[in-house]
Amino acid sequence: MPETLSHLPRIALTMGDPAGIGPEIVLKALADPAVAPLACWIVVGDRRVLEMAEQFTGLKRLSGLRNTGTLGDLSGFAFGRMDARCGAAAVEYVRVATEFCLSGETDAMVTAPLNKEAVTMSGQPFSGHTEYIAALCGATESRMLLASERLCTVHVSTHVSLRTACDLNTGRIVRTIELGYDAMRLLGFEKPRIAVCGLNPHAGEHGMFGPEDESIIAPAVEAARAKGIACSGPHAGDTIFLQASRGAYDLVVAMYHDQGHIPMKLIDFEGTVNVSLGIPIIRTSVDHGTAFDIAGKNQGDARSMKQAMRMAVRMAATRHMQRS
Repeated sequence: MPETLSHLPRIALTMGDPAGIGPEIVLKALADPAVAPLACWIVVGDRRVLEMAEQFTGLKRLSGLRNTGTLGDLSGFAFGRMDARCGAAAVEYVRVATEFCLSGETDAMVTAPLNKEAVTMSGQPFSGHTEYIAALCGATESRMLLASERLCTVHVSTHVSLRTACDLNTGRIVRTIELGYDAMRLLGFEKPRIAVCGLNPHAGEHGMFGPEDESIIAPAVEAARAKGIACSGPHAGDTIFLQASRGAYDLVVAMYHDQGHIPMKLIDFEGTVNVSLGIPIIRTSVDHGTAFDIAGKNQGDARSMKQAMRMAVRMAATRHMQRS
């Protein structure tokens, strides 16, 4: 690694599913002169696949990059084709990057997309990046934060059925608010303003549309406020995201996956970053999938990857300042 980069944060980039757009968007992001100098980037993936991506993108990896080489046998694989070996390889890249962070070799990690079905085909139970990384870290209370320049949302639950997500718990909501508050502080918000969504239409309309908002969510909001966190709610889910996107709040707490994901992707799909909370390491990610339909065709959009890389740098710098 060049000596001029020795003071920069060291950040691992996972290649994602080799058959998806991950290799392409990693190359495109690293080719951006506004992004490449921000950190010492360590690409965790397969050098052969990156070389194939270089051929159809016309891009070359930076000479200062570190690459972990080849992980797994991917002979005969093809871009755009679901492959159990690619699913297994993508998970292995995440495991290696997580170990880098836990050992202190890197200050953060950024993940390109993998495919849950491909991972399942490989015989591994897998519900998502966040849950998998949390298990590797020994964390029991992970959460997902979606962040963009216009809006941030943290979820009480993510990859569970809607029926299960409706079984709310006051303590879990309080912990979600706390984790969201800490994350926003890491992103540079000194006193983040937090809005908490209701579960039912119109936040229950004083019990007319369900008791959960008054009996479970409202006590969680009061408990968080008692801890000194500036939060309010429960708010009607059909209006609070618009208010937040216009500057009324810095963070919205969503009760379940789609309640938070749909407005985030509508407002800024390309600029939204996925951040894992409740784990001892910094992990950011793109907020899109493997896009097998365009993989290998030089059509992948690297904007979300660039945003994830910038955010990892920002969070790593803030954590360093907090600890110094």
